[in-house]
Amino acid sequence: MATAAQTPRFTHPADRGTCPFAPPPAYEQAQREEPISRISLWDGSTTWLLTRHQDIKAVLADPRFSSDATHPGFPFLSAGARQLAAGQPTFIRMDDPEHARLRRMLTGEFMIKKVEALRPEIQRIADELIDKMTADGRTHADLVRDFALPLPSLVICLLLGVPYQDHDFFQECSRVLLRRESPADEVAAAQARLVDYLIRLTETKRTHPDDGILSRLVERGELNTEEIGAMGRLLLVAGHETTANMTALSVLALLRNPDQLDHLRRHPEAVPGAVEELLRYLTIIQSGLTRVATEDLDVAGTTIRAGEGVICMVSTANRDESEFPGGDALDLTRDARRHLAFGFGVHQCLGQPLARLELQIALDTVLRRLPELRLAVPFEEIPFRGDMLIYGVHELPLAW
Repeated sequence: MATAAQTPRFTHPADRGTCPFAPPPAYEQAQREEPISRISLWDGSTTWLLTRHQDIKAVLADPRFSSDATHPGFPFLSAGARQLAAGQPTFIRMDDPEHARLRRMLTGEFMIKKVEALRPEIQRIADELIDKMTADGRTHADLVRDFALPLPSLVICLLLGVPYQDHDFFQECSRVLLRRESPADEVAAAQARLVDYLIRLTETKRTHPDDGILSRLVERGELNTEEIGAMGRLLLVAGHETTANMTALSVLALLRNPDQLDHLRRHPEAVPGAVEELLRYLTIIQSGLTRVATEDLDVAGTTIRAGEGVICMVSTANRDESEFPGGDALDLTRDARRHLAFGFGVHQCLGQPLARLELQIALDTVLRRLPELRLAVPFEEIPFRGDMLIYGVHELPLAW
């Protein structure tokens, strides 16, 4: 087995290029020239970077590449990410069997049939948000603030049993937790505030239960209050940040590809497939998925030693020409179901059925209710979230 050159190729994260929808050019170049590369991280440490679809899929499916952030050599993408791992762990940062034990407690909440039963309620929320956007003859709005963020926030609050009136608080905490340059002490403070809030809320469920996930976790009796609080934090942050950013970024990508937008308007039945292609094309987890080798392992002829970290760049994997010919183009007629936007293997995103449903409803509702939709500012003025661990746009001013 060969070992790739040890000199770091570049520092992660790399600078973005001219196309804000594409992965940074350095990652695309690495995929062409050295798909398994050594790179530097923010703290001066080095790790492996994987950029090909087949290699990443193999690593994510191999339990010998650990998700446990306490394992020596685990690569942290920022000081904040390291600080988050120092708190109460969640199952996404565990390996089986503990990962499987905790994940099973939530599997039933996100089964396709149960999620599909939420369609009428999510559609009602989407329509009410559009009603507010267009009330009194309004013709302008920020899609992020007025639609893309409140839609999944309302839904995840409903599912968890979290009061939506507290959304400003938990969204503020989320911004600190996900900002790449947040100092470790600010991340620790935001995490503590959010978990303390969820612990107090969980305690109220013991005497005032409802039909939310937090109450059902209490009723199971398998987790203590701190563990439920940590699980609630994971679901609350992931449940609104990912879908919110995918919604806004998808609308922007469609506006920048008018032929694809026209296709979707003429074929609304194509929305489910379009969502898969947008997930592939945009891949908002652009910092990559992190693992660490627990023993010496071979990946496509390269030796990765025990204790060496790996970053799986799913953004480049989802544009890999060997898997998605013409992958740099948005093509809503493409069968994109092999994308890795939700990860792969046992850690594949638990909430993907809900995310898919929310995105389908969001795109269909926006395009149907706002047929004259257009940007309200020049494209060059759109503030992209290059400073965040979850990519997207901070604002999306639209007119109709």
